[in-house]
Parts: sequence; C-alpha cells; structure tokens
Amino acid sequence: MPRSNEPRRPVGRPPLTSRKQILAAARGLIDEYGWEKLTIRRLSAEIGVAPTTLYSHVRAKDDLLFLLIHEYAEQIPHPEMPSEPRERIITAGVAIHDGLAAWPWAAEVLTTDGFIARLGDSFLSLVEAVLAGVVDAGCTPEQSVQIFRSIWYYTVGEILVRTHTRHREMDERDPAGLNAYFGNTDSPARLPHLAAIADRWGALAGQDTFAQGLRAFVDGLLAQALETSGTPKTSDAEPN
Repeated sequence: MPRSNEPRRPVGRPPLTSRKQILAAARGLIDEYGWEKLTIRRLSAEIGVAPTTLYSHVRAKDDLLFLLIHEYAEQIPHPEMPSEPRERIITAGVAIHDGLAAWPWAAEVLTTDGFIARLGDSFLSLVEAVLAGVVDAGCTPEQSVQIFRSIWYYTVGEILVRTHTRHREMDERDPAGLNAYFGNTDSPARLPHLAAIADRWGALAGQDTFAQGLRAFVDGLLAQALETSGTPKTSDAEPN
C-alpha cells in the first residue's frame, strides 16, 4: 500500500520525467534552500520519482548543476562588441559579470576547475571575445589566457563578496555599529583613516564599481603583458 505522502499515479505506468521538468524542479529547490542543499534524493522527492529515475538523466549533483548553468548561460544577453580591443574586453567582461550576478550561486559553482569545458557556445563566445580582444591588443595567446583568468577571478570574487555581504549587511544608519566594526573606542588613535570614514563605509562599499575597476584592471594587465612581450603600447604605437 503506497504511503500517503507519495504522489498518486495510474497503476502500471511509470512517472514521466523530462530533463526540462528536472531542471525546473532543481531551480525551485535552489531558490528556496540554496544550491548546497540540493541533492538527488531531495530532488527526486520533489518531483515524485525514485532517485534511480533521475540517475538516468544526470550522473550526479555536479552534472545537474552544470546543466542548470548551461541552460542559464544560454539566456545571458550578448551586447554588440566594439571594434577597439580594450573596449571589447571590458564589454565582454561586464556581460559575464552581469549575467552571473543575476544568479550568484552559479558563480560559486563555477569556481571549480575545468568549468569552461562544461559550458555552452553562448557563454564561450563571451570568453572568446575577451581572448580575441587581448590578442588584438598585441598580446600572445598564452597571455590572453592569463589575462582572462585574472579577469575571471576578479569577476567571481566581486560577485561572491557582494552576495555574501548582502546576507549580513551592516546598517549604515548606525555609526556606532560601523565604528565597532573597525575597533573599539580608541580606533581614531590606532586606525585614524578607518575611523574617519566609518560612518560612510557601508554606503561607499555598497556602490557598484565593477565596470570602473575592470577598466583599470584591464589597463594594468595589458600594459604589463605588452611590456613583458616587448610590444609597444597602443598609445605608444605609430599612428595608422
């Protein structure tokens, strides 16, 4: 006799489970509980099928997560790419950031090694735009990988820090609390610059400066790479 909490189905007919249904249910569980608590067992209970049924679609939780990310990455808007290499790098970098910032748990999953091989052409075209921009700026293909990796670390780090900060956001209307964050009552003597800005730290730290920081970061990375390779900087090159 079936348990009362099991879904009722016609006798002799197996449950119909599609990949679309699995991914939709997984997204719902992640939105409600977080990706860390997503398990095949919990997902199978949510859909109303045995775990073995899900294993015919996905091999493990990691596969399920990457399927979700792949599906989401296909929906990230792709801006028109500028012809100027530096601007192309920045435009692609901002598109990657903004796409993942809308689904921050994906950025955390993608910190695992080998993620690029698991993503689809839509997301990879943004990676390609960064690599092409670096090469067109005068760097080597090897340097393009190094620069992309640095941009990726900056992007994911910014998303994760901002997301985690929102969960324990300090009240910027409570200067005493912010001053306590930087130390006790003798902070002005020990940490004068932090103490001077403590009452505005929350508002300033909450500003979205990713694009501004990315521009400065890309300029520095390109300058360093070109100096290493002996290629003249764009601004130093002969005019066309």
